[in-house]
Amino acid sequence: MQKQKCVFLDRDGVLNRERGDYTYALEDFEVLPGVLDALKLLKHNGFLLIVVTNQGGVAKGLYKKEDVLACHQKLQNECESLIDALYYAPSHPNYSESLSRKPDSLMLERAIAKYNIDPALSWMVGDSKRDLEAAEKVGVRSILVGDKYEAGAHVSEVKDLWEAAQAIVESKNF
Repeated sequence: MQKQKCVFLDRDGVLNRERGDYTYALEDFEVLPGVLDALKLLKHNGFLLIVVTNQGGVAKGLYKKEDVLACHQKLQNECESLIDALYYAPSHPNYSESLSRKPDSLMLERAIAKYNIDPALSWMVGDSKRDLEAAEKVGVRSILVGDKYEAGAHVSEVKDLWEAAQAIVESKNF
């Protein structure tokens, strides 16, 4: 069976607006401009699209699994169901430990095994260093979106998912 290439996507700040607080209410869940076009570009170029997101508010009791799933359904609806899988880590270090929660890499490892993904052909698009750390643990290249951090020697920072998708498709070496 041929290995597949994938773009792993963090959720908040990459696919939907980062509110600075937990995003779990449907009325607060806003897909960012350009996301649909970016996902279409990546799909057209043969990438699986898999969301990997920390949702520590579940462990904190701020919201429930059903709220996360409802937001994911809204994301799929607005993105024409282009996303192949959505993984989330409901734990939070102050309440429950988990190897799924980024910067650990269990969500990515599970997807790599299930979908026969070649890490060397795959990317992670995230908006925090913990996203990049999780990707590095499994040998996946990464791109940082937004302006939270300065780009480092091995990290490229772009404005948004649209720019990241263009860079991935063009296979720029960062």
